Amino acid sequence: MASLQLYDPFADPAVESLFRNFFRQDRNERAAPQSVRIDVAESDNGYVVQAELPGTRKDEIHVAVEGNQVTIAAEIKRTMKPGEGTRVLRSERYYGNLYRSFTLPVELDDNASEAKYENGVLELTLVKKPAVAGRKLTIQ
Repeated sequence: MASLQLYDPFADPAVESLFRNFFRQDRNERAAPQSVRIDVAESDNGYVVQAELPGTRKDEIHVAVEGNQVTIAAEIKRTMKPGEGTRVLRSERYYGNLYRSFTLPVELDDNASEAKYENGVLELTLVKKPAVAGRKLTIQ
Protein backbone atom coordinates (compact mmCIF):
# COMPACT_ATOMS: atom_id res chain seq x y z
CA MET A 1 0.00 0.00 0.00
CA ALA A 2 1.30 3.47 -0.87
CA SER A 3 1.89 5.99 1.86
CA LEU A 4 0.45 9.48 1.68
CA GLN A 5 2.80 12.44 1.77
CA LEU A 6 1.78 16.00 2.44
CA TYR A 7 2.95 18.58 -0.10
CA ASP A 8 4.32 21.79 1.37
CA PRO A 9 4.57 24.37 -1.45
CA PHE A 10 6.84 26.64 0.59
CA ALA A 11 9.42 23.88 0.91
CA ASP A 12 9.65 23.69 -2.89
CA PRO A 13 12.64 25.78 -4.09
CA ALA A 14 10.79 26.89 -7.24
CA VAL A 15 7.88 28.34 -5.27
CA GLU A 16 10.23 29.99 -2.78
CA SER A 17 12.17 31.59 -5.64
CA LEU A 18 8.92 32.84 -7.17
CA PHE A 19 7.87 34.62 -3.97
CA ARG A 20 11.37 35.94 -3.23
CA ASN A 21 11.71 37.56 -6.68
CA PHE A 22 8.09 38.69 -7.08
CA PHE A 23 8.59 42.29 -5.89
CA ARG A 24 12.05 42.83 -7.30
CA GLN A 25 12.58 45.48 -9.93
CA ASP A 26 12.85 44.21 -13.47
CA ARG A 27 16.52 44.08 -14.41
CA ASN A 28 15.90 45.78 -17.74
CA GLU A 29 14.41 48.92 -16.20
CA ARG A 30 16.49 52.06 -15.85
CA ALA A 31 18.32 52.30 -12.53
CA ALA A 32 16.57 54.38 -9.89
CA PRO A 33 18.24 57.57 -8.66
CA GLN A 34 20.31 57.20 -5.55
CA SER A 35 20.64 59.95 -2.99
CA VAL A 36 24.02 61.46 -2.29
CA ARG A 37 25.64 59.46 0.51
CA ILE A 38 27.43 61.59 3.08
CA ASP A 39 29.61 61.34 6.18
CA VAL A 40 29.60 64.28 8.61
CA ALA A 41 32.20 64.86 11.34
CA GLU A 42 32.18 67.76 13.82
CA SER A 43 35.12 69.58 15.38
CA ASP A 44 35.26 72.61 17.67
CA ASN A 45 35.31 75.14 14.84
CA GLY A 46 33.27 73.39 12.13
CA TYR A 47 32.20 70.32 10.21
CA VAL A 48 33.77 68.11 7.58
CA VAL A 49 31.34 66.57 5.11
CA GLN A 50 32.36 63.90 2.62
CA ALA A 51 29.86 63.15 -0.15
CA GLU A 52 30.09 60.37 -2.73
CA LEU A 53 29.51 61.63 -6.28
CA PRO A 54 31.07 59.01 -8.57
CA GLY A 55 31.08 59.69 -12.29
CA THR A 56 30.54 63.43 -11.84
CA ARG A 57 32.79 66.15 -13.17
CA LYS A 58 33.81 68.99 -10.88
CA ASP A 59 31.97 71.63 -12.92
CA GLU A 60 28.68 69.66 -12.67
CA ILE A 61 28.53 69.92 -8.85
CA HIS A 62 26.76 72.78 -7.07
CA VAL A 63 27.03 73.42 -3.32
CA ALA A 64 24.99 76.06 -1.51
CA VAL A 65 25.30 77.08 2.14
CA GLU A 66 22.50 79.21 3.59
CA GLY A 67 22.51 79.70 7.35
CA ASN A 68 22.70 76.17 8.74
CA GLN A 69 21.38 74.42 5.61
CA VAL A 70 23.71 72.74 3.11
CA THR A 71 22.56 71.70 -0.35
CA ILE A 72 24.53 69.50 -2.73
CA ALA A 73 23.31 69.04 -6.31
CA ALA A 74 24.98 67.27 -9.21
CA GLU A 75 24.24 66.09 -12.71
CA ILE A 76 25.58 62.76 -13.90
CA LYS A 77 25.79 62.58 -17.67
CA ARG A 78 25.96 59.46 -19.81
CA THR A 79 29.57 58.95 -20.93
CA MET A 80 29.08 55.84 -23.04
CA LYS A 81 27.33 56.65 -26.31
CA PRO A 82 26.90 53.60 -28.49
CA GLY A 83 27.82 54.16 -32.08
CA GLU A 84 25.87 53.05 -35.10
CA GLY A 85 25.72 49.31 -35.44
CA THR A 86 26.21 48.66 -31.72
CA ARG A 87 23.57 47.88 -29.16
CA VAL A 88 23.62 48.20 -25.40
CA LEU A 89 23.41 44.81 -23.71
CA ARG A 90 23.06 46.09 -20.15
CA SER A 91 22.70 49.57 -18.66
CA GLU A 92 22.52 49.70 -14.84
CA ARG A 93 24.17 53.02 -14.07
CA TYR A 94 22.04 56.04 -13.15
CA TYR A 95 22.21 59.16 -15.30
CA GLY A 96 20.46 62.33 -14.27
CA ASN A 97 20.26 64.76 -11.37
CA LEU A 98 21.20 64.03 -7.76
CA TYR A 99 20.19 66.25 -4.85
CA ARG A 100 20.80 66.22 -1.10
CA SER A 101 19.95 68.90 1.44
CA PHE A 102 20.51 68.74 5.19
CA THR A 103 20.64 71.09 8.16
CA LEU A 104 23.28 71.37 10.85
CA PRO A 105 22.67 72.59 14.41
CA VAL A 106 24.83 75.72 14.06
CA GLU A 107 24.90 78.51 11.45
CA LEU A 108 27.78 78.29 9.00
CA ASP A 109 30.17 80.91 7.67
CA ASP A 110 29.79 80.49 3.92
CA ASN A 111 32.73 82.82 3.17
CA ALA A 112 35.23 80.76 5.19
CA SER A 113 33.93 77.35 4.07
CA GLU A 114 35.72 75.38 1.35
CA ALA A 115 34.97 72.53 -1.07
CA LYS A 116 37.34 70.03 -2.73
CA TYR A 117 36.51 67.26 -5.21
CA GLU A 118 38.85 64.35 -5.83
CA ASN A 119 38.36 60.73 -6.93
CA GLY A 120 34.56 60.89 -6.82
CA VAL A 121 34.41 62.31 -3.27
CA LEU A 122 33.35 65.88 -2.52
CA GLU A 123 34.84 67.16 0.74
CA LEU A 124 33.29 70.22 2.35
CA THR A 125 35.02 72.03 5.19
CA LEU A 126 32.25 74.06 6.81
CA VAL A 127 33.22 76.67 9.39
CA LYS A 128 30.86 77.53 12.24
CA LYS A 129 29.90 81.14 12.70
CA PRO A 130 31.13 82.49 16.01
CA ALA A 131 28.43 82.80 18.61
CA VAL A 132 27.24 86.36 19.05
CA ALA A 133 27.44 87.47 22.65
CA GLY A 134 24.32 88.97 24.12
CA ARG A 135 24.15 92.71 24.52
CA LYS A 136 23.38 94.27 27.86
CA LEU A 137 20.64 96.85 27.72
CA THR A 138 20.70 99.93 29.85
CA ILE A 139 17.49 100.79 31.57
CA GLN A 140 16.37 104.39 31.16
